[in-house]
Amino acid sequence: HSSLRHAVCVTPLFSTQVLSEAQHEAGYCSFYEECGRNPLINGSLITPIVPCYDHSRARRLTGNHYKRLKEVCRFSSELTYSKFNNTYACCSVQQLQSLETSLTLSKAVLVRCPSCSENFAHLHCINTCSPDQSQVVNVTKAVVAFNSCKNVKIPATGGYAIATMCGRYGASLCTAQRWYDFQGDSSNGLAPLDLDFKLIKEGESSEPIPDGVIPYNGKALGCNETTTSGGQACSCQDCVESCPSVPNPPPPDAPFTIQGADGVLVICIIIFCVLMLFFVIYLVVSYCKNGKKKEKGEGKLKDQKSDVTERIIRPEEVTCIDRNSLAAQDFLSLLFRRWGTLMVLLASAVVVAALAAGLISLELTTDPVELWSAPNSRAREEKNFHDTHFGPFYRTNQLILTAPGRKGHIYDSLLISFFSKDLNRTATLADVCYAPLNPINSTLTDSSLFLSNLLCSSPLSFKDITDLGLSCMADYGAPVFPFLAVGGYNNEDYTDAEALIMTFSLNNYARDNPKFKVALQWETEYLKVVQDYQKNPKANFTFAYMAERSLEDEINRTTAEDIPIFMISYAVIFVYIVVALGEYSSCSRILVDSKFLVGLGGILVVGCSVLSSMGFYSWVGIPSSLVILQVVPFLVLAVGADNIFILVLEYQRDVRRPGEKREEQIGRVLGSVAPSMLLCSLSESVCFFLGALSTMPAVRSFALYAALAVLMDFILQMTAFVALLSLDARRQDNNRCELVCCVKVSKERPRKPNEGLLLPLMRKYYAPFLLHTFTRIIVMVVFIFMFCASIFLMLNVKVGLDQELAMPQGSYMLEYFKYLNKYFEVGVPVYFVTKKGYNFSTVAGMNGICSSVGCDQFSMTQKIQYAANYPDRSYVGIPSNSWVDDFVDWLNPASRCCRIYSFGENKGKFCPASESSFLCLTKCMATPPDGVLRPDEAEFKRFLPDFLGNRPDLQCPKGGLGAYDTAVVRDENGDIIASRFMAYHTPLINSQEYTAALKMSRELAYNITMISERRSARLHPSRVTNVFYEQYLTIVSEGLFNISMCLLPTFVVCCLLLGLDLRSGLLNLLTIIMITVDTVGVMTLWSIDYNAVALINLVTAVGISVEFVSHITRSFALSTKPTHVERAKEATANMGSAVFAGVAMTNLPGILVLAFAKAQLIQIFFFRLNLVITLLGMAHGLIFLPVLLSYFGSLIILCVEAPQWHWVR
Repeated sequence: HSSLRHAVCVTPLFSTQVLSEAQHEAGYCSFYEECGRNPLINGSLITPIVPCYDHSRARRLTGNHYKRLKEVCRFSSELTYSKFNNTYACCSVQQLQSLETSLTLSKAVLVRCPSCSENFAHLHCINTCSPDQSQVVNVTKAVVAFNSCKNVKIPATGGYAIATMCGRYGASLCTAQRWYDFQGDSSNGLAPLDLDFKLIKEGESSEPIPDGVIPYNGKALGCNETTTSGGQACSCQDCVESCPSVPNPPPPDAPFTIQGADGVLVICIIIFCVLMLFFVIYLVVSYCKNGKKKEKGEGKLKDQKSDVTERIIRPEEVTCIDRNSLAAQDFLSLLFRRWGTLMVLLASAVVVAALAAGLISLELTTDPVELWSAPNSRAREEKNFHDTHFGPFYRTNQLILTAPGRKGHIYDSLLISFFSKDLNRTATLADVCYAPLNPINSTLTDSSLFLSNLLCSSPLSFKDITDLGLSCMADYGAPVFPFLAVGGYNNEDYTDAEALIMTFSLNNYARDNPKFKVALQWETEYLKVVQDYQKNPKANFTFAYMAERSLEDEINRTTAEDIPIFMISYAVIFVYIVVALGEYSSCSRILVDSKFLVGLGGILVVGCSVLSSMGFYSWVGIPSSLVILQVVPFLVLAVGADNIFILVLEYQRDVRRPGEKREEQIGRVLGSVAPSMLLCSLSESVCFFLGALSTMPAVRSFALYAALAVLMDFILQMTAFVALLSLDARRQDNNRCELVCCVKVSKERPRKPNEGLLLPLMRKYYAPFLLHTFTRIIVMVVFIFMFCASIFLMLNVKVGLDQELAMPQGSYMLEYFKYLNKYFEVGVPVYFVTKKGYNFSTVAGMNGICSSVGCDQFSMTQKIQYAANYPDRSYVGIPSNSWVDDFVDWLNPASRCCRIYSFGENKGKFCPASESSFLCLTKCMATPPDGVLRPDEAEFKRFLPDFLGNRPDLQCPKGGLGAYDTAVVRDENGDIIASRFMAYHTPLINSQEYTAALKMSRELAYNITMISERRSARLHPSRVTNVFYEQYLTIVSEGLFNISMCLLPTFVVCCLLLGLDLRSGLLNLLTIIMITVDTVGVMTLWSIDYNAVALINLVTAVGISVEFVSHITRSFALSTKPTHVERAKEATANMGSAVFAGVAMTNLPGILVLAFAKAQLIQIFFFRLNLVITLLGMAHGLIFLPVLLSYFGSLIILCVEAPQWHWVR
């Protein structure tokens, strides 16, 4: 009867006095006709018309009355079929009209599953029209009917239709009893009076059934059954029983093991054992070989106590390669001796000024997308496609509020207004708010987004059953889902939620759009309001907050705050260089022998090389970045300081020969050390130029800037700095004080080499200890062990960069990320996007996408549903919506969504559901006999714009405005050129999960595309974060490529500049590889993730390693000492002391200062990682390399007589 329209009633025992006194007789009605509005119910969603109590015989239906019954209840054969054409019922034509109206509301969401829709309608028809109404008051198979409907989906939301019919319980907590209880509660806005329902299990009865009441045992269809009216079984997405047998996804790959142990660890142990075995065999063979030579009187050693592997190299052993080495050294030395006499300060200044002038057009890239995502990368192309066709992703501003231990609080709305210069008027949220239902509903307030739905646990419900009687639709007309509005609850018990999530979504605009600045300004004002409230001691909430601009703002803020730290770091390095370069022969000559101007000149050379590089690339249009400003000066300073120390210390240790001019001495010294400086600088420069092959913009631009800066640093050192050193030497020769050159001291400069403090210590103590027989063996064992252990650790390094690390310590964003991970119950949205070429307007095209009755079992949305069944593997938490499904449901004549004006000025045009039925008598489409409705191509193109522009409401919840109007892009011919389907990821906590989710979504899209290949479906996932996390899919191979490209020139250049000395080149390369591998191993131990910033530092590590290694390798190769050990001692003492003073001690003080930086990125990737690089470089260059050379170093060059070697030493 009409009192039960839109209510699923099972075994109801009416609590009203009328029913308790009713007589229960076969063929008698309890109610008949309508008696008017129920005065006890206010705020109902539809007029609560109650039936008239009328205990009388059922009426025989004829003519139009019988026709209407067959139209409304055609699937209820018990009512419409009569053997003798005598049909009796207890419902009037008006009741049938009201019943049809109320059924239309539910059919809009249930029609996609025919058996559910018919079960639901059948209950109403029996309840309203049964001829035995007084005897059987709608007793039915409750659980079967409930089960047929419980899985029916609402494509627009990915939720369940049953959630609209279960009140506060929603879908997950809904049961058959709760379902019916909601239908009988007049506070639901639909039932005209209160009804109590009682489910009676078969064969059981907790309470006696009233006399005369016969439980109705009519048939209820299962969701996998065809209907009596010919409708097909429900689809898999709406009915689990209809799903095909789909095998479970294969389990994830098991960890690599060998006999139950970690396989990589076992392999690393085997490698260590093999290397140690080879080393022991080498020692034994060398010992035996040298023992035999002693017996024959050959190869007598200069020092009998030296190591067993030491041997004297005789001139007849010299090969052609050795002669090439000597020729190369002669040529380079002669070249630099002539070069060193040039005084080119003015010319250098002119060149630097010309290049640095490009800084006036310097472009600094701060957009993270431009920094870390290549323009031609897949993620960027997909983002550009999405932004072009659907518009940029909206801007998100959020507040997550909690009130621990406090009572509830009434929150006043944020009323933000400000004067906008771009708009030349006062701007408010309405100017930039993302409001998909505008302009139909443009009266939005800030707090209307979520607060009106705080207690609405079932957002799709027509009306929530609470004491407040809240509507479950937000002010902007769309549902608000609990998992987006509240957090901190268990088992979907939203009333116990600990946090309220307020989201203010703004439209996003291109950066050159004036409204982009308005959006930024609104976000600035919003942050001010929130921060002022947070500082208020009377604040009733604890909360976290963010704005779309917060990430970029915080990064820029901390960069500016940490600039003084970098300045202090450079100042410390400068002070060290000035102090360390001084000779200090006596107290009276301190101001004469100090090297303040030389140190300042060296710093200026480094600065000029960086400015020249930045200016040049500004001229050619390659933008810079904050990473370049922070890293490149540090790198060039490390390289430049090393060369400065090597040159200055070599000059101080040299004695001017009789009759030799100062310029000639500097040229001779330069000829001795410049080839080594060229070796390192050229290796590093080529290394960085090859590193520019990287696809990541930040790495590429860094490599280009660093390569040119290192090259310019070497050129300026060979010109301007040599000239400056010559001027300073003339000042020192004239005994003039530094800074006050007019003041002279009387004490003359000593005419003996000044070895300083470090060189004697290393020559007398360190080198002999390091190269002692037992020490060398221990060093080899330790470093081989470190290398093998680092290989194991390297394979376990975490890949990624958590966004928390980009924030400075104490940033409000850190608290927001903490709240987000704790309280947010769903992950970021992911859009599955189709491109032009897929024909949606054909039946096959629609079936390949949709998931309702008649759709392909492995359609696109159904495949996404299958993936959502395994969220721990697919990272899909909520399956995608589907405008195709809702469009088909919207067209279904069972609902009143799509109708056509029958007369008037709009005749033949679309008629919205809000219009009276008398104006719109024609449905858009006829009812299909099998229940599978599909428009033809003409109907598809005709009605799709109406669907997309139809605002959803109670009469037609399937309208596409807001949910789909921006999800479908059509060309001028009405063909769809782009479309998107939105799903949600599971909550993603760290960058590893974001990367895995991206990978799995791409695999899912690829699998769907392969199935739909015959229909030209090109599908890809689009997510706002893809451009940031895509790099982690390839960063391992990218890093291996970049580092390999950096290692290659170090080997080639070393071999060429040492005259094709392959052995020295290989040992040089091996040591640098070990430094790099050990660095990554320590990254694992020190929780330093591998990412693009780490890759930049690893490329830098290769460059700095060249400084630690190549100078000593060349010094060893050119040494004329008779044994490997003595040559290693000489190289360690002479060149090792300069490397230690120039590279290690220059870097360490500056690095230690960075520990005080506020930015976590600087602390981790500049302090920690650079400290690791410097310490490992120093350990390998000053400990491992001399020992390695003492065992396996190149042969001595003895192709000429010794007197000719005095300047090569």
